[in-house]
Amino acid sequence: MASTKGMDDCEPQKSYWRWSKQDFLPEESFQSWNNYVSALSQTWLRFKDRVQTRSDDATETHELKKQSENEMKKCLNWWDLIWFGFGAVIGAGIFVLTGQEAHNHAGAAIVLSYVASGISAMLSVFCYTEFAVEVPAAGGSFAYLRIELGDFVAFIAAGNILLECVLGSAAVSRSWTSYFTSLLNRPKDSLRIKAHHLKDGYNLLDPIAVGVLVISAMIAMISTRKTSLLNWIASAVNIGVIIFVIVAGFSHANTSNLTPFLPYGVKGVFQASAILYFAYGGFDSLATMAEETKNPPKDIPIGLIGSMSVITVIYCLMALSLSMMQKYTDIDTGAAFSVAFQKVGMNWAKYVVAFGALKGMTTVLLVGRLGQARYIAHIARSHMIPPWFALVHPKTGTPINATLLITISSACIAFFTSLDVLSSLISVSTLFVFVMISIALLVRRYYVRGVTTKENQLKLVVFLILIVASSMGISAYWGLKPNGWIGYTVTVPVWFFSTLGMSYFLTQQRKPRFWGVPLVPWLPSLSIATNIFLMGSLEYEAFIRFGICTLIMLVYYVFFGLHSTYDMAHQQEKVQTINVNHKETARIEGP
Repeated sequence: MASTKGMDDCEPQKSYWRWSKQDFLPEESFQSWNNYVSALSQTWLRFKDRVQTRSDDATETHELKKQSENEMKKCLNWWDLIWFGFGAVIGAGIFVLTGQEAHNHAGAAIVLSYVASGISAMLSVFCYTEFAVEVPAAGGSFAYLRIELGDFVAFIAAGNILLECVLGSAAVSRSWTSYFTSLLNRPKDSLRIKAHHLKDGYNLLDPIAVGVLVISAMIAMISTRKTSLLNWIASAVNIGVIIFVIVAGFSHANTSNLTPFLPYGVKGVFQASAILYFAYGGFDSLATMAEETKNPPKDIPIGLIGSMSVITVIYCLMALSLSMMQKYTDIDTGAAFSVAFQKVGMNWAKYVVAFGALKGMTTVLLVGRLGQARYIAHIARSHMIPPWFALVHPKTGTPINATLLITISSACIAFFTSLDVLSSLISVSTLFVFVMISIALLVRRYYVRGVTTKENQLKLVVFLILIVASSMGISAYWGLKPNGWIGYTVTVPVWFFSTLGMSYFLTQQRKPRFWGVPLVPWLPSLSIATNIFLMGSLEYEAFIRFGICTLIMLVYYVFFGLHSTYDMAHQQEKVQTINVNHKETARIEGP
């Protein structure tokens, strides 16, 4: 049974389904208009406090749990996590975006795009794994950044996590409809409703996508363990379909379809790679399962690294089989694999592929509901968003309110917005968060409050700035002169010697207790460089949308998030001070 730690034993159990103002705005700043005006007048002082303040491991893994009133159940092991990895990742990118990117950007070299994004993803996986083992909290990257880089950076990441969750689910559910249409052998978009008065990209209404999101959310809200069992079954079926796709694809291979191999040049390969990074993005959901994992030091590394290694190989083989079955100009951008088998004479196979794709995308949505809801719940525990979303149901042991938030938001977007509008914006948000996690890992290894000297702290900041700046320089020069080389003679050595300087002039202040990223600082620094490089390969429209979304997040932070987290943090400090005083009084008075 779920426990109710943190609640007063004399206080009656509160109903889960409650809607009072105190459940949404319990902070002092929002108790009256005078309080709110006073809080706004202190915005700058509070902002400086939040920028300078860091959380700690104990707060994220223990103290904040009390905000949920009931605990999530520890019911997962490494075997569950491996299958969650398959369920979270396989289905979204390989079935959704491969055809689109092969046709529009990479051609037959789409396999190289998957290799590039896979290498970058594995570097991020290493960083996530160390954090998830050391800080097994449901908040994932949000919790890690709060500890190492502070509240404000964590908020920007949280906003992008929310954006990634909502848009990613919407994109997969839209593609679910496309493959379902193919399975029924109906014309493209025939199951969507045409709204002639709306703008292109937003005028194909998709009620089926909404239905799929709602059903997956209902399953995820019932039980984490039962969802895991269902994921096992569905993922096993999906793996069987994937093996069939690879074997059948290569049996109908025509090597002439690989010519020209680089129709859009090397730039097209990396442009596709940046968008295909979304295909690997589901692995961060596994980090949010750490709170429900029985033995995080053992289970998380096996689950995360093991599943992602296999998935990278699968993606490359599937992309290669598609490219050898069909010339890139003929690849369908909606249901690529189904149409490819139809073209080579295996009409019946398209139904197998469509069924497997539906299975894969269903598990992506299902596992996504689990991981995303736990992100939201932990963000709400810090009062970054209303704490009502942090509540865990006493019977199911799941954050139902958080699941509802992400599902309703995704459904509204999926109903209107087409896949091509969603995909590039998702990749920007994902890559940005992964860059921040790699930076946070270097901070964690080389900086400990009260231990690291001011001189070494300054050196660390300088090296980090140089690593990020040189990575941005490499990406910018690639975008401006993809066939040039002079700029790299400056940017690449700066990155190399900055990383070397961090390794040579700084001593690691903290060693991981259980499992750590190897070759620090080289692997995290390389992760920063590759993720920034992939970000720079995206089209400028993605950054315009990203900038608009970030601006909206900042407005929200200034008028709400800043004040609620400030009140929450200082309330915790008061409680800790009172507890220390009580203990000191008890010690002096004796038994």
